[in-house]
Amino acid sequence: MGSDSSNSSSGRRRKLAWVVLLLATAGVLAIVIAPVFIILPFRAQTPDGLRLALTLRQWSPIAALAASILVLLLMVFLWRGSRWWRKTLLVLAFSLTLPPVWFARQNHFEWMFNPLSNPSYARASEADFIDSADYVIAVERNGDAAAYPIRQMAYHHVVHDVVGGVPIVVTY
Repeated sequence: MGSDSSNSSSGRRRKLAWVVLLLATAGVLAIVIAPVFIILPFRAQTPDGLRLALTLRQWSPIAALAASILVLLLMVFLWRGSRWWRKTLLVLAFSLTLPPVWFARQNHFEWMFNPLSNPSYARASEADFIDSADYVIAVERNGDAAAYPIRQMAYHHVVHDVVGGVPIVVTY
């Protein structure tokens, strides 16, 4: 009787370890990937959504590392006595936690927003891609004026230009 109860207790622990391993693997992927999909250019964002994305972004480096270590420890616990295909799943689960550990420490927002290196310009009368209700950043220097549409600045964030003979950098 004693060995049956220890076997069932051991079986319950192993099942629980598998559940925690799968949840930790899914959780680390979610906490790192969610901000990427919440903060996308040219898409409406709510203050609550941005707050959530920035909170996840702030905590993702430590959470991803902790989850990866937890998955590694569970992998070691579950390794012995597992069949080859379960060992393959263990290695796969741990492998899936490594890219998020690296990615959580990157500033992927800088990858999405690139400075406009060779901007081309149009006269206001020729700018058919701007609606009258669109917002712009306007700059005037020495009698020369330029306007930079917020919609485009929201993606590029930085434009190097010369207005009125003065080199400028426009940021948004």
